Amino acid sequence: MGPFVLLQAGPPGQRFGMSTKDLKAGKGSGLEAASSENIIWKPEVDEAYDKLFQEFLACHARESTRAIIDYCPEAFQGIGCLVDVGGHEGTAVGMLVKAFPWIKAINFDRPEVVSEAPPIDGIEHVGGDMFESVPKADAVMLMWILHDWSDSLCIDILKKCKEAVPADTGKVIIVEAVIDEEGGDEYTGARLAMDMTVMAATINGKERTAKEWGQLLDAAGFKRHNIKHMKAIESVIEAYP
Repeated sequence: MGPFVLLQAGPPGQRFGMSTKDLKAGKGSGLEAASSENIIWKPEVDEAYDKLFQEFLACHARESTRAIIDYCPEAFQGIGCLVDVGGHEGTAVGMLVKAFPWIKAINFDRPEVVSEAPPIDGIEHVGGDMFESVPKADAVMLMWILHDWSDSLCIDILKKCKEAVPADTGKVIIVEAVIDEEGGDEYTGARLAMDMTVMAATINGKERTAKEWGQLLDAAGFKRHNIKHMKAIESVIEAYP
C-alpha cells in the first residue's frame, strides 16, 4: 500500500478535494479544476507522478489478482486466450497465467504503456485503443477500468469487448467494486471511500451498485451476468454476450 499512501499524500492527491465550488458547478473533476490539467490521463504533465501512479496500479493489481485466484478460480476454467484491457505492464495477467497455465494472454493497453512492459512468459503485449477495437480472445478482462468512465463511455467500451469474444462461448470478466445498498460487509467503508476518490479524480467516473452494473451490461447488449463477491474491495462480474 506504500504507493497508494504516497500518491494520496503528494500534491496531485491533495488536489482531489480542493475545488468543491468547481465540482458543485459541474466544471470537471477536482484534480482538473485545481490544476487545469486532467493529469491522470496526461502522464507527460508530471513524470514523477506518473511513475508513482503506475506503481500504485501494479500494487493494486497484485492484491486484487491474489483475491481472484483464491476466491474465483472457476471464472478462468475453459479460457484458452484472455485479453486484459488496460493491463498496464501485465502484472495481473502475469499472475493469472502462472496460476492457470493453460491460458495464453494478451496485455492490451496504450502503445506508450506496453512499449515499457517487460517480457512475460505466456503473454503478448499489444498496443491499441479500447474505444476503437479489442483483440479477439475467448474472454476479455477489465480490472479497475470502467469506474474511471461515464456510463455512456462504459457502454462503448463494453460493446467493443463484446465484439471481441465468441457470441456462444465468450465472456467479459469485470473486476470492480460493487456498492452494497443494504448494509454491506467489512469492505463497505473502503468501497465508499474509493467511490469518493474516483469521483474527485475523474470526469464522471464512479463506483456502481449491482443494479447500475446490470443496467450498463443490458445497455451494452449482454444477455446475462453474475456477480461473485470476494474478501476484497472488488467483486468479479462475468458478463455473457
